[in-house]
Amino acid sequence: MKDYGFIFREDKELSKKAKVISELTKDITEYIFESLKLDIKDKDKEKKYKVAYHSACSMQHGQKIHSQPVSLLEKTNNEIMEIPEGHICCGSAGTYNILQSKIAKQLLKKKVNNIESLNPDFISTGNIGCITQIAHGTKVPILHTIEVLDWYTGGPKPEILK
Repeated sequence: MKDYGFIFREDKELSKKAKVISELTKDITEYIFESLKLDIKDKDKEKKYKVAYHSACSMQHGQKIHSQPVSLLEKTNNEIMEIPEGHICCGSAGTYNILQSKIAKQLLKKKVNNIESLNPDFISTGNIGCITQIAHGTKVPILHTIEVLDWYTGGPKPEILK
């Protein structure tokens, strides 16, 4: 949706509407980063977690969003670790894991090896496809970034971490 302005730039009927849609479109972490002051609750009594952040292709390559979710996660005072070769896909890529399953499995194996090399307590990412894909390759718990932020702003501890 962020590319609608570009995609429809030569369409006399849609170009203006598409531009407006592109300008309004934001990922939730982008919106929170720009618009809200998070009230991070005191979690000092709890363990400091090692969190491996997986930057989904749809976010880092498509929407050009990477630093905002990382900055938000850093506010939790956990150790946020960037995954080696984090720019490489986990193999999900929408329907890629179905249509190109052999290559998707190879990408997943490489991604999981890179994640597990960090020995994280859990993984955070902002894409449900990546969550599903990566969860098939590792026993390391994986959470949506918003689940982590919800927990650290007063919501319940995610079930997967209990």
